[in-house]
Amino acid sequence: MYLHLQWRKLRGLEHPLRWPERLGRPSLPRPTGPLLWFHAVSLGEGMAAIPVIKCCFERRPDINILMTTTTLSAFEVIKNQLPSGVIYQFAPLDIPSSVDAFLGHWKPNAIMLMESELWPNLIMSASKNGITLALLNARMSVRSFNSWSGPLVLPLMSLMLSKFSLIAPLSTMQAIRFQLLQAPPFTINFSGDLKYAVQKIDLSDTDKRTIEDLQVQLDNRRVWMASSIHRGEEEVMLGVHKVLKQVHPDVVTIIVPRHPQHGQEIALELQTEGVSVALRSRGDKLMPGSNIYVVDTLGELRDFYRLTPIAVIGGSFFPHLTGHNISEAAAAGCAVLTGHHVGHFTDMVQEMQRLNPLSVLQVSGKLGLEKALIELFSNSSVLEARRAAARQAFDDLSTGVIENVWNLLHFHVFRISLR
Repeated sequence: MYLHLQWRKLRGLEHPLRWPERLGRPSLPRPTGPLLWFHAVSLGEGMAAIPVIKCCFERRPDINILMTTTTLSAFEVIKNQLPSGVIYQFAPLDIPSSVDAFLGHWKPNAIMLMESELWPNLIMSASKNGITLALLNARMSVRSFNSWSGPLVLPLMSLMLSKFSLIAPLSTMQAIRFQLLQAPPFTINFSGDLKYAVQKIDLSDTDKRTIEDLQVQLDNRRVWMASSIHRGEEEVMLGVHKVLKQVHPDVVTIIVPRHPQHGQEIALELQTEGVSVALRSRGDKLMPGSNIYVVDTLGELRDFYRLTPIAVIGGSFFPHLTGHNISEAAAAGCAVLTGHHVGHFTDMVQEMQRLNPLSVLQVSGKLGLEKALIELFSNSSVLEARRAAARQAFDDLSTGVIENVWNLLHFHVFRISLR
């Protein structure tokens, strides 16, 4: 495992100095008093945990809170979003030595795992040590469900799920999957999807100024954004951009790849072809002759949604992809478009469409996206109706989520672990 972590560190996937935390070696002392541990694997899950952490921090100031994530990208963004006093560490690898070292040092009273973080060694070791377990925003993909429901591994999953005092699924369908995997019925309690409660990331003063400058540059121009796009999807978005530019020469396409390095590659390729591109990390301004703005930074997506009336959510245009969070764009009042391959976010799309059919438009490939965007740019009433529908659906689904989670945690976790 040491060699594996060194290899990941060389590739920039582990923190250059704090990688020993992944082996359960702490970089801070444990404070005295009760301690709650929240764990999320990456940025999306981590941002969903922050409103709950802030709620616990405010209502139970007597309790210490530890937050862990796995990925370096999550660390870079989340470290500046947590309340002062929350401890932040990298999560231990799910091997007995790392888990035992981590639990032995931090001795948490309760562990709140986010979404799909079902670690066998951690769960069994926590249970053995009398640590209360909760799974928040619990989800299980179809592929994972099919794997875990097989006759050979179902007993192990059933055993792991029996160790939880609370499982809060993010949808009714997810609750059914956990029931079929033999989770104790009394532990399954619905609270709403925490991704609707994600708060806006605080930007530095410099970043705020550049966002405001860009807003001025976008005035009186037609704007749309393709966010969280994966490799290959840029070809779809840039193909649509060329068509739109023929109809609307002033159009601006904002492209936000899932990974910053991908954004730099897109910009370089376009520049090689003689296309004028503004790149976020360079601080480029959107000049009159520029029609493409590439965002190759992390943690600014919500601010960019506020700059555009139309948001196309990537990770959804090819069969092997599984979608991304659409609620952030809806919260900003964008007309929300996505492909049909939304995977993990199927429940979110269906819930929003159920509340208002205009809230999310799913399109088929490049031609479907072209047709939809041309209509939205040419018909202001349709555009405004979709923007209002998305915002209304978000407002309905976000109401009361944090309060629901707090009540569930208080009843199922804190009463047991913080006596």
